[in-house]
Amino acid sequence: MSTLGEQLPPQRERAWKRAAADLALGARFAVSGGREGWVRMTLTGVGVGLGVALLLLCTALPNVFAARHRVEEARFDNTFVSSDKVPPKADDTFLIADTDTTWHDDDIRGRLVEPEGRRAPLPPGVDGYPAKGEMVVSPALRDLLASDGAALLRARLPYEITGTIGESGLIGSHELAYYAGASGLNPTDGSPVHRLNRYGRPDSPDPSDTASEETDPVLLLMILVVFVVLLAPVAVFIAAAVRFGGERRDRRLAALRLIGSDSRMTRRIAAGEALAGALLGLVVGAGFFLLGRQTLGSTEVLGVSVWPGYLDPSPALAALVAVAIPVAAVLVTLLAMRGVVVEPLGVVRAARQRRRRLWWRLLPPLAGLAMLYPSIGKGRDNGDYNTYLVTGGVLLLLTGITALLPWVVEAAVDRLGKGPLSWQLAVRRLQLSSGTAARMVNGIAVAVAGAIALQMLFTGTQSQYVKATGQDPGRVQMEVDFSDRKPLSGVERAFTGTKGVRAAVALAMSQYGDARRDPKNTNGLTVGSCTALRELATLPSCKDGDVFVTRTRSGYTDTRNDAEIAVVKPGRRLYIDPSYGDATERGLEAPWTVPANVRVVDARKDSLGDANSLLVTPAALPAEAAPALYSAGVYLRLDPAVSGSREYVRNVVARIDPLAHDYSWSATQEDAMYASVRTGLFVGSAFVLALIGASLLVSQLEQLRERRKLLSALVAFGTRRRTLSLSVLWQTALPVGLGLVLAATVGVSLGTVLLKMTRTPVAMDWSSVLTMTGVGAAVVAVVTLLSLPPLLRMMRPDGLRTE
Repeated sequence: MSTLGEQLPPQRERAWKRAAADLALGARFAVSGGREGWVRMTLTGVGVGLGVALLLLCTALPNVFAARHRVEEARFDNTFVSSDKVPPKADDTFLIADTDTTWHDDDIRGRLVEPEGRRAPLPPGVDGYPAKGEMVVSPALRDLLASDGAALLRARLPYEITGTIGESGLIGSHELAYYAGASGLNPTDGSPVHRLNRYGRPDSPDPSDTASEETDPVLLLMILVVFVVLLAPVAVFIAAAVRFGGERRDRRLAALRLIGSDSRMTRRIAAGEALAGALLGLVVGAGFFLLGRQTLGSTEVLGVSVWPGYLDPSPALAALVAVAIPVAAVLVTLLAMRGVVVEPLGVVRAARQRRRRLWWRLLPPLAGLAMLYPSIGKGRDNGDYNTYLVTGGVLLLLTGITALLPWVVEAAVDRLGKGPLSWQLAVRRLQLSSGTAARMVNGIAVAVAGAIALQMLFTGTQSQYVKATGQDPGRVQMEVDFSDRKPLSGVERAFTGTKGVRAAVALAMSQYGDARRDPKNTNGLTVGSCTALRELATLPSCKDGDVFVTRTRSGYTDTRNDAEIAVVKPGRRLYIDPSYGDATERGLEAPWTVPANVRVVDARKDSLGDANSLLVTPAALPAEAAPALYSAGVYLRLDPAVSGSREYVRNVVARIDPLAHDYSWSATQEDAMYASVRTGLFVGSAFVLALIGASLLVSQLEQLRERRKLLSALVAFGTRRRTLSLSVLWQTALPVGLGLVLAATVGVSLGTVLLKMTRTPVAMDWSSVLTMTGVGAAVVAVVTLLSLPPLLRMMRPDGLRTE
């Protein structure tokens, strides 16, 4: 293998060696510059480290998704399988039933299990099947049950805890889950109990399931934009962090020019200093990430938790971060040095700069719009969006803020002047170093712009993923579906006497026909008390024993039920639960004579559920027909004044039927994938906001450290601390205000383009724009308040001492 000297001409080889030596010299200056050098290195390392930690977290996301998916697949026990796939009872089969419940706003995954043989496979993370009356629980559920406020939940889960579910059976450290032992489970047709011989998703899934998992192109676009919007501020902050201490560094480089170094050498030495800070930032970032990795394993963010082992970065992406950060530090420093003339007797940057040009600063956002233009009008029916064009376009639009903001700040402060002394000090400082002020605000402006664009996109497309259910939560708050037949009167009494329940309506259903076997005319009937039937139809009067047939039918487009009215005639003999020739079991075939008091009524337009046309009160049916009735649900109206009324209801449900399910009524239903993307955005935004706050604080402290001697000199000459404090606040407030205005402009523009790409009408939600802008301003305000104590400590005359 040839050496580098054999590959390169001698002149180029010497140039490479000189460049490497200059970089190494700059790194030596960074680590051996005394207290000032170490402070500068520390600030740079912390600033870069915060960004690196978040980038490493992002590189771990693929593994997080993959790990959670593996657990979901491994413990998959979907009981909705066709009868031809149900295994016969054997030594390796088990019975399982879904007993999920809810505790306030937290979902609890529950299963009743009963092994049918010694070789029945164990659920993932479980060492052995619990016996009847026992359960194994997740660590989070164990802690919740042991808490003081969980008395109702303990009553709902009256099992003895005998074990803990391991990490391999849980998707997160805070997941609430349990497996309870049972006996006598009966896997009949229509029962929620099913027989399986394995855990895990079948090798050949149902084609309908696969089709349902196809992701909408608009949702894929949202996911892509979310990642770009969350990562763009991180890159901006890292680029700003490697330039910490730039003014002091340039003054040191002037001394190097005095002893003979040329301009190229000084740039390379400066790049070496930045490289050292970036390498330290990688180490600090790795430490922050490991600390955060352990912390995230024991916390929950917006209902999402993970295990520390899930947060292992992808090796390829982690290596990319490790290489990209130092290279970016060198390139950013070399680019920044092009605008600074370091001479042997000083730095020309301290003089009046020429005005910044606008034309080239408009090129990045215009190029971004050009890259997004081909996708305008694409919608969801024309295939997936071009990933590279969308990523590049959104990045150029957002990062174009970093090019525009210095020009905006300079143009604005050049027109400012008269005002109080604190105002004049702030304006003069901004006129001399508008670029430094803009760098501090760049990150928050990019973050706010991206947040506004995403908020517009989510708000505009919300109607496509949030559908009306037709339910009226003002009328019914909860619905309960039982797993088997329950007596109507007993069910209604159980719920009516429950704390927090104002009213309970129970319904049952069955089938009738005009013959015992293979009837020509057959239909369904609904059974309920007069109170219950009034929730389905408009009844002139009602008493137990009455029968009604509705003219109109709830949930159907036909306006009359002539056929059914013709069948249900007074005195006609019908049969409840008739039999059919191809049925494996015979029906009840209970004879029933239609009473003479049958009346024709109108169904309510807001009828509860999809009621049948034949409505019967319990006394109108023969006693032998009772076994043919199955529960059609219990509808509950709750008392809003009773706190925790839903928990009381769930306890009653668990006592009556552990396999029943309760549902809270809602006027709308949200697409699960859409909700997941939005939750991911909220979680990511929380981390980015934390990074923004921490990085801004570090940047603010670095700026105060740069001006320590100036502040001390002004105090020594008699300037009041209040005046200096206000001047520092103005120096922060002016660039922040200008940055937020620019961010709102770019964010609205990007949001409009994204809506046009998804073929969604553009409607401005100004409240969301103001909210996002206010959040950015609030973060800056908190950082400014946190920087006041060190500012006051720096405003002392003894700060003029030097060595």
